[in-house]
Amino acid sequence: MKRLKLRLSVYYNSSDVNALKMVRTTFHNRPAVQLENADLRVTVLATGGHIAEILHKRSGISPLWIPPWTDEESVDFGDNCETGLLRGIMGHNVCLDLFGPPSDAEAAAGGVAHSEGGIVPYEFEARDGGLIARCVLKCSQLSFERSMILEGHRVKIMETVGNLSVFDRPIAWTQHVTLGPPFLEPNETRFHASATKSMAMEGSAHIALEHCSGPGASGGYTTYLMDPNSEKAWFIAFSPGLKVAAGFVWRRSDFPWMGIWEENCSREHSPWNGRTLARGMEFGVSPFPETRRRMIERGTLFDTPCYRWIEAKARLSVEYYAAITQADTMPESL
Repeated sequence: MKRLKLRLSVYYNSSDVNALKMVRTTFHNRPAVQLENADLRVTVLATGGHIAEILHKRSGISPLWIPPWTDEESVDFGDNCETGLLRGIMGHNVCLDLFGPPSDAEAAAGGVAHSEGGIVPYEFEARDGGLIARCVLKCSQLSFERSMILEGHRVKIMETVGNLSVFDRPIAWTQHVTLGPPFLEPNETRFHASATKSMAMEGSAHIALEHCSGPGASGGYTTYLMDPNSEKAWFIAFSPGLKVAAGFVWRRSDFPWMGIWEENCSREHSPWNGRTLARGMEFGVSPFPETRRRMIERGTLFDTPCYRWIEAKARLSVEYYAAITQADTMPESL
């Protein structure tokens, strides 16, 4: 296949953007806001700020994962560091300032998996034809802001993290993008990315980049280093049956790692119950979902940092975009 040529800069008709409106609604019985244009509808949950849906109107498909327990009235989520996140997770959530589980001491003090960005309430504001979602992570002493603007079949996303403390500190920051059915099909959905070296997580099976695993229970996590010789990093996922392609493009300097997590009906405990198909395409500043101490002790992998520093009272900003379109074959760009 030819090398993909993707551009981070997006051009749009300003009159189309200004016509967009943010609407408050519910999505799978959860408070949410929606933004839509002629091509797309984007839904963001009020709790956790999850981008729950990027719906391609012509095909009627959103590639993002909706857990099978979402609409069930009675679900056992247990009582552990994942409980709050699993209650509300959908689609694309941010992991900040932790990517992975808390330590035992952090969990005893109230720490949660992937930290609090995926469980706190968000405030929304309509601005410049798009929307802005904001929250304060009190435990992490960080502020977080995500703005979204629809540009044709693309969603331009800008994020800013602010350090509210008086100390320089290392942080994890990962975009936990998870794909699910009907877009995701065992052994059918295809993937392509600007990835190079890879390593499976300790004790985990290697997850191939090119396709979703076949039928039969399986799961695992593999990290991929994005091409250090390219300014842009990206992945594209393609459903041959639905003839729909979706993907993300970001600056490689912002997020040098992409982890592929796959759950193919292997987790038997509730709420998974051996029935869940999901594939995370998780790009961020860290290679593995692990405790803060392990992340810092790891330091680097393949000569690339495993976390990012934010200075006292400083702000960091990133920009990336998501896109979805119809296609007969794996496209060269989105």
